[in-house]
Amino acid sequence: MEVCVDSIESALNAARGGASRLEVCSSLAEGGLTPSTGLLRVITDNVTIPCFAMIRPRGGDFVYSELELQVMEKDVDMMIECGALGVVFGCLNTEGEVDEASVSRLVTTAKNKLSTVGLTFHRAIDMARDINKSAKMVQQLGFERILTSGGHKTALEGVHSIAELVKELDCVVMPGGGINEENLEEIQTKTKCVEFHASARIKRDSRMEFQNEACSMGSNSQEFSIMVTSTEKVAKLVKIYKNTFFK
Repeated sequence: MEVCVDSIESALNAARGGASRLEVCSSLAEGGLTPSTGLLRVITDNVTIPCFAMIRPRGGDFVYSELELQVMEKDVDMMIECGALGVVFGCLNTEGEVDEASVSRLVTTAKNKLSTVGLTFHRAIDMARDINKSAKMVQQLGFERILTSGGHKTALEGVHSIAELVKELDCVVMPGGGINEENLEEIQTKTKCVEFHASARIKRDSRMEFQNEACSMGSNSQEFSIMVTSTEKVAKLVKIYKNTFFK
């Protein structure tokens, strides 16, 4: 069970709950962006499970300019220096196909920095014109894992597409997108996948006693609550996974 986290609190909670690996990001509300070096370093200093770092310089689409690719290359280097054992990224062209040149460039950067680096192609695959064709290309480019909801809003909705990918690919197909205690067993049973991705988050109210409701830090920000990974939710997911796997 891989858990995506965007804070030190969430990372520690996920590890305590039995997560096998962390995907470290910032801004999960935007689908996950590149984390700060400080966040990743403190997480890797305080957990013993592997940490993969998201490499995504901004929200929005997955078509990147030359300068954005340079940012991503620098981030790959810095994330690995800060303890990441793997990186998570994806690039598409304007036609909705895998941008082979850009992806190959980042794969080379990562492997030059750490020969044993883990590579996950993220849910950019779900925005591709032909998910099956794109997934095969991703596998050829050297990725060991593809994170996907099967081209749908959630992994449950895309369960049949995910099952097809599992049959067609040799790399790991990891369902992600809306996975929770209510649907994990069904997704696991129907796809036969062996790795899963979830955030397992709950809302935690701010500890602020004084709260200035007249002020906001952003257009959609919530200053007096935060979404954090729940140790209990992670533990429940791990238990469901094991019970289903060993049926």
